[in-house]
Amino acid sequence: MSDHLTHDPSRPALELAGVSKHYPGHPPIVALDDVSLTVERGELAAIVGPSGSGKSTLLHIVGTLDRPTAGEVRIGGHDVSDLSDRRLAAIRSHLVGFVFQQFFLLESASALDNVADGLLYTGMTRPERLDRADEALRKVGLAHRVDHLPNELSGGEKQRVAMARAIVGDPGLVLADEPTGALDSRTSEAIVELFHHLHDQGSTILIITHDHDLADLIPRQISFLDGRVTSDDRVGAAAVPSGG
Repeated sequence: MSDHLTHDPSRPALELAGVSKHYPGHPPIVALDDVSLTVERGELAAIVGPSGSGKSTLLHIVGTLDRPTAGEVRIGGHDVSDLSDRRLAAIRSHLVGFVFQQFFLLESASALDNVADGLLYTGMTRPERLDRADEALRKVGLAHRVDHLPNELSGGEKQRVAMARAIVGDPGLVLADEPTGALDSRTSEAIVELFHHLHDQGSTILIITHDHDLADLIPRQISFLDGRVTSDDRVGAAAVPSGG
């Protein structure tokens, strides 16, 4: 694998084959149990399940924050199951974007700088990073807020900054962990519409949530229980929310 990592356009964004994760115990705790699934390039999908179902463990493994006990994980065609920590960090920097419930914005930095920081390890110059960050903020509808600090932004605007940071490096896969969990219902609807908008522009997005109402608005819904996939349904365009 070269230092400049790219997604193989001929391969799916994500491939899991027989992935299991066990934690020590008597008996061992089985967090994931022989999970196989594929997310194609350009898909918008949701992993949905209750607390303890295994979806958070899946997020950590897909995001290369943890390693599987068994099985194969491929991101953009790259087998990440047995990579070194340095290579996994490169995967996270180049191929995966993250959106979290709690935003994780630097309070002393503007929206523009928070997004540009998502490119710190790409080798781009600061002017290049700022140009890309400005473009990403425009994509999420925050062109008018680029110079604002996080404490000057609403919860929905903070999540839009976080989404801009996730897409600024044009990753092959965006992982969103409970992205509406800290937002009110009206703001949540706007964020879901934004996910659809980014998906329409070509982003591949996998949302992890316990919220079935949110998952029902996503074209593909993958249900988890007891560490296994219990259903995998494509509900089609009828689930796309209306509005601006």
